[in-house]
Amino acid sequence: MATEIVLRSTRVVTPGGLRPAAIFVRDGRIERVADPETAPPAAIDYGDLVVMPGLVDTHVHVNEPGRTEWEGFETATRAAAAGGVTTIVDMPLNSIPPTTSLAALEEKVAAMEGKIFVDVGLWGGAVPGNARELPAMVATGALGCKGFLIDSGVPEFPHLGAEDLEAAARVLAMTGAPLLLHAELAGPIESARRRAAALPRTSYRRWLASRPPEAEDDAIELAAEVCGRSGARVHVVHLSSATALGTITRARERGTALTAETAPHYLHFAAEEIPDRATELKCAPPIREAENREHLWSGLASGSIDLVVTDHSPSTPALKCCESGDFEAAWGGIASLQLGLAATWSGARSRGFSIEAIARWMCEAPARLAGISLRKGRIAPGLDADFAVVDPEAKFRVDPLRLEHRHKITPYAGAELHGVVRATWLRGRRLFDGRAVEGRAGGGWVRG
Repeated sequence: MATEIVLRSTRVVTPGGLRPAAIFVRDGRIERVADPETAPPAAIDYGDLVVMPGLVDTHVHVNEPGRTEWEGFETATRAAAAGGVTTIVDMPLNSIPPTTSLAALEEKVAAMEGKIFVDVGLWGGAVPGNARELPAMVATGALGCKGFLIDSGVPEFPHLGAEDLEAAARVLAMTGAPLLLHAELAGPIESARRRAAALPRTSYRRWLASRPPEAEDDAIELAAEVCGRSGARVHVVHLSSATALGTITRARERGTALTAETAPHYLHFAAEEIPDRATELKCAPPIREAENREHLWSGLASGSIDLVVTDHSPSTPALKCCESGDFEAAWGGIASLQLGLAATWSGARSRGFSIEAIARWMCEAPARLAGISLRKGRIAPGLDADFAVVDPEAKFRVDPLRLEHRHKITPYAGAELHGVVRATWLRGRRLFDGRAVEGRAGGGWVRG
């Protein structure tokens, strides 16, 4: 029997803007968006809370199978639900085996069965010698493929040289799926590391100096060239260096399909404020200075940066070197899946951006990148009834013990953030009530 649910609010984020509306949901899909007066008496009335599309986070390292002690599908998707995220896309590395073949893709799908609380898409991996595998992975359900232009940090996922990069771009151009690139080159880093070695290993300044902006800038120049030659959709992940924005803008003016994302930590933190030994803030590329951060915000305003996703990349406390504070040895990754919305909104609101901008950057644009915008990312008829219900004026202080991801390490510990998630809905079913994740693991595999 068809089931109908109606949600009502004075502030609903629709493709046409923020307005009062009633959202009619039937069998997990949005049937229509109408004037609030049309809602029946039994409608769920959220008053003045903002009802926005469920977030789509296209940069999440779940690490299962193989490194589930770092993070797993159950804990990652519970964290997503608590943060208003209704769809994640899992990165292909850090799991064993990495998702670089059709067989490994199928193993990943089997690993998430019965464990996921939100919907999950999968990226395939582009590594040396596997270009012929990429079309089969895309045809089976991978939403695109990711490669590195520098050492990935794990031996199972080697980086692409020039020939393999070109090959991956050419075959993906034929599928229409994007090629995602970790855009740093080794040359500028090798010389910078030698200069930075005089600084203490516990110094954040050493880590920052060892990963200069030139490493990103040169890599993004290369990505733009490959994008133009191949006709592929090429996407730069976790952009940190604002000096690369000009390259992205010029590439688009030439008609290439080059896009870019940044992450909440690049928009929230600044290098000048990071103390020594604070390895919870180590990531690659690194968090740069406050001036650079403001240029990233300008890149979002101008459209040079398309989207904001977390790059949720957790690990164990031992790998983060929490005791020693050794930046050289620490794993580079920030755990923030549950906090991405609040961290980004806190910075956005203070700079005059609207909640509609958050929906463009964190819902609509990621869904478009992943090729799932006919199902996800907007509140419109025919799409999945995925919603984040948010109190944008409310504040909270981050308590690591209330985070759902496996290890409670976060650089946001103790921070006061705006934007409290009061409810999360997945395909017409409430899965977070503002206090706890509810019910069963009812998420599914999202394919393009």
